[in-house]
Amino acid sequence: MGATAESTQGPDGSQRGVELLRRVLAGSGVDPARADTTWASGAADTDGPGPGPGAGMFAAQDGFDGPDGLRGSDRSREYRGSGDDGVGAVDDPLRHVVRIPARAGNPVDWPGWTPEPLRTAWADRGVTRPWSHQAHGAELVHSGADVVVATGTASGKSLVYQLPVLAGLAEDPRATALYLAPTKALAADQLRSLDGLAPDGVRPAAFDGDTPMDQRDWVRRHCRWVFSNPDMLHRSILPRHGRWATFLRRLRYVVVDECHTYRGVFGSHVALLLRRLLRLAARYGARPVIVLASATVARPEEFASRLTGRGVVAVTEDGSPHAGRTVAFWEPPLLAEITGENGAPVRRSAGAEVARMLADLVLTDARTLAFVRSRRAAELTALGAKRQVAEIAPELAARVAAYRGGYLPEERRALEADLMSGELLGVATTNALELGVDISGLDAVVQAGFPGTRASFWQQAGRAGRAADEALVVLVARDDPLDTYLVHHPRSLIGAPVESCVLNPVNPYVLAPQLACAAAEMPLTTVDVEEIFGGAPAVEVLDALVGEGVLRRRPHGWFWPDTGDAPAAHVDIRGSGLGQIAVVEAATGRMLGTVDGGSAPGTIHSGAVYLHRGDSFVVDELDLDDGVALVHAEDPDWRTEAQSVSDVTVLEVREHRRYGPVQVCFGATTVTSQVVAYRRRTPDGTVLDQTALDLPPQSLDTRSVWYTIDPDALADAGIDEARLPGALHAAEHAAIGLLPLFAICDRWDIGGLSTALHPDTGLPTVFVHDGHPGGAGLAERGHEVLGRWLAATRAAVRDCECRTGCPSCVQSPKCGNGNNPLDKTGAVQVLDLVLAALEGGAPAGSR
Repeated sequence: MGATAESTQGPDGSQRGVELLRRVLAGSGVDPARADTTWASGAADTDGPGPGPGAGMFAAQDGFDGPDGLRGSDRSREYRGSGDDGVGAVDDPLRHVVRIPARAGNPVDWPGWTPEPLRTAWADRGVTRPWSHQAHGAELVHSGADVVVATGTASGKSLVYQLPVLAGLAEDPRATALYLAPTKALAADQLRSLDGLAPDGVRPAAFDGDTPMDQRDWVRRHCRWVFSNPDMLHRSILPRHGRWATFLRRLRYVVVDECHTYRGVFGSHVALLLRRLLRLAARYGARPVIVLASATVARPEEFASRLTGRGVVAVTEDGSPHAGRTVAFWEPPLLAEITGENGAPVRRSAGAEVARMLADLVLTDARTLAFVRSRRAAELTALGAKRQVAEIAPELAARVAAYRGGYLPEERRALEADLMSGELLGVATTNALELGVDISGLDAVVQAGFPGTRASFWQQAGRAGRAADEALVVLVARDDPLDTYLVHHPRSLIGAPVESCVLNPVNPYVLAPQLACAAAEMPLTTVDVEEIFGGAPAVEVLDALVGEGVLRRRPHGWFWPDTGDAPAAHVDIRGSGLGQIAVVEAATGRMLGTVDGGSAPGTIHSGAVYLHRGDSFVVDELDLDDGVALVHAEDPDWRTEAQSVSDVTVLEVREHRRYGPVQVCFGATTVTSQVVAYRRRTPDGTVLDQTALDLPPQSLDTRSVWYTIDPDALADAGIDEARLPGALHAAEHAAIGLLPLFAICDRWDIGGLSTALHPDTGLPTVFVHDGHPGGAGLAERGHEVLGRWLAATRAAVRDCECRTGCPSCVQSPKCGNGNNPLDKTGAVQVLDLVLAALEGGAPAGSR
């Protein structure tokens, strides 16, 4: 299914994506003709369930052939060859290019019940007929079905709920609707899209943290379509449901936008929050229709049903047109002049590569988003691109900016307005713009590292692409095992099924605070517990809450004591449960932003460098008790990197299987971690010094997967006692790096521990644990796919071109031991031993 250079022109005649890639290559000093070495192309959709765009492109499961017969991994190595043929020099960073052709849309007639004013309003916007999935989904909602629409980015999912909701509100002048979005930016954008569309009397309005207090009562009394978010629903609307009684009594529709973001612990909170909402609506006599919009995910109806507690119909056949895209896989070259930690080879940073690409694309007048992984990276990338643009075209430097969470509301609104108007050409952003303002139709998207999930990859990639112009998407690998694996094995991304979203509404650490909130809103009955909140697990949690004096048990149910203090104000549905830390400039008292309390010790400890809107600050003091970090302005020529230590205690073994000399377990554990120091590093990675910190340990009750190996088997494999700690440590790091290939997470959502003798197992042990209280299903997923996960881990370590270990295979950026000891060869031997045992036959002693 390969395509040659002669077949790069898309069906619309546009080669815009290839042209932009040539510009990027030229900026890297690589022959621009390499952009024409497209080795694979294919259909933009597939017959399979829940795939990403480009699925069906590759026939083989474990490899794929380019047009010259080379398999993908072999071709990657060819590009790293001598370059004698003028293509593929030694430091050539372009690993693969994939061409995804455009797709035509399938327009259909408006449903017969569509009010004429709505047809006219949409026609004025250029929408003369809906796409097939829009009409199908709207019909289902209009008929009273609960629906999830899971189609591609920019496929017009909004119309699926806007049409039936606006028609329903026009038909019944007393009906109300509630829209929930994971971000205020997305809710604000959807609200703006109703200008000139909503019939008179609907009066849609925002009700979020940015809504002035004097306007909130007006919204509650007069607006029939309220645009909000889970946080406001949790903290303001439900605890004061008596004041919202009229709105809830007339509630006809609930819209849950970008529902795929509700996963893990946050998703589990939102699942129970929706149950609280529906319970109160029923109390007032309403049964609203639920409409969910999602990126392409696997089994969307199953996920949406778990999220809402109702049976949901899925709309997945996308009838919208799809712009063509050129997708480039980019691995920054090794830097010969420097070495990293413990002498490991170092690649040019993904951030530096992306900043240069962003500058190159802005200079060609290409509207570009650069997605990065952290707030700090967004600031640094924007600064780097600005400097490079200013050297060539100073007038364009002001059209480059950063966008991230933590900005004040007025700053966000100004940036969003400039982005939508085209005043901004290049924006470096966190995933804050993966969702939110309507910015599809850009020329290019550059990603500084795999964003953690295939769904997020396609969501970000979908921001680029216009009907007539092909777009460019570049995935730049970070020095990370998963990124390295993907740029060498793109079949694991392009054409692979997207992931399922994982959430656990019966997680006791989520159930307990949510049940307390529900009881405070209205006493819980046994019917509520059985039919709404999960049955037996909820009863167990309620009994514990009664025993702790949080709730009281009466014959008819569970009650919240009238203490005058509603529990919702103390329950953090998004973060670690430790609240937010305010970052304040000490000299002026100006609040710069906020940081989640759980991540504060590692990011805004004393001495840390903190960036805000391009300005650099150094933290003077972190006060976790008062929730404030004091900073001063400073622009040092170094960055900081926190170091931590951890320990794992086994509380309960829930699953246990023996495979000869290997035991595999899953269970409940307590992880104790503590940030103990930080390093200062120069921009090239050189460590300047290390400073000790005195911060309190943090304890986490969670879930882990672990394996043990009998010492005799290790000795037989050639791993002696001296090498064992380094071998296990390296295997642990690599496994953490590869788990996101199989579970929706990134390496910062999980952690691990390896030891030659663990006190709870009495054996050499490798743990990988979930980073969320009670577990978010990540370790459990790892347990389910252990063989596939460890096989990919072995391949990543074995195939890495370094000799003794590097950040692309076994080194970890968050290792508290300074990545020492690490034994790359020993890690391969350990993984070979474990995989051979797993493949050896049925497990013994399972439970």
